[in-house]
Amino acid sequence: MGLSASSPSVAVQSANVSIHPQTASPPSECPMHQEKMEGCPMNTKSPEQGAENQNNVPAHQERAYEYLECPMKSSTSQMKDDVDPRNMMPPPNQMPSPNQPFPLSTIREESSIPRAHSEQKWVYPSEQMFWNAMLRKGWRWKDDDINPKDMNNIIKIHNQNNEQAWKEILKWEALHAAECPCGPSLSRFGGKAKEYSPRARIRSWMGYELPFDRHDWIIDRCGKEVRYVIDYYDGGEVDKNYQFTILDVRPAFDSLSAVWDRMKVAWWRWTS
Repeated sequence: MGLSASSPSVAVQSANVSIHPQTASPPSECPMHQEKMEGCPMNTKSPEQGAENQNNVPAHQERAYEYLECPMKSSTSQMKDDVDPRNMMPPPNQMPSPNQPFPLSTIREESSIPRAHSEQKWVYPSEQMFWNAMLRKGWRWKDDDINPKDMNNIIKIHNQNNEQAWKEILKWEALHAAECPCGPSLSRFGGKAKEYSPRARIRSWMGYELPFDRHDWIIDRCGKEVRYVIDYYDGGEVDKNYQFTILDVRPAFDSLSAVWDRMKVAWWRWTS
């Protein structure tokens, strides 16, 4: 599977893996993670929020920060650090699948997306995690179907899509900078590939293609939860920045505030 317009999208759809949270601390030996983020007082977690947030975190994400890429570490030391000293085994979500044709990286990349009620950011899946997720979704490897370089490209496309989605959300959230000066953070998310949004259905009735995926992101606007709908459309060839997806990001019609935001933006686009 090469880096074409269709191949990565199929893999991303099959895996349907989004960004993953973390609860562990960054590795102390890596300078890029030594500086502790200064949390916004309105977004730091209370004991009650912390317990509730912890319950929403998948168990296999607890060691996410131990798998962030550190330029000081060699591949040999990284493999050594992957082993859990409690059982001399890597975490279950990083385990190679049966009959896996080649080894995959377990390194995870930190996103730019702040996590609600936490001083840390969300962390993207590793190549191995993505592979395992594709298998869980029913995909099966065949000879010449995919190679290690393809998996690396898929991860980069996946991460770039999420970074671009967050940038689009921040544009909308700029309308509320006065009420949330610290900026929004991401609370949780969900994939809804089979549930087309009303906007996507209306566009399809007009002759446009349907999106190949949909996510709903719930953001924390300084204590207020706001839902965003993200439709993913195939944009053609992958560019040098690993971007090929056209994103349609907007606040859901869940409140009068969201309706007013979309009316204002629609008017600005029309008049400009």
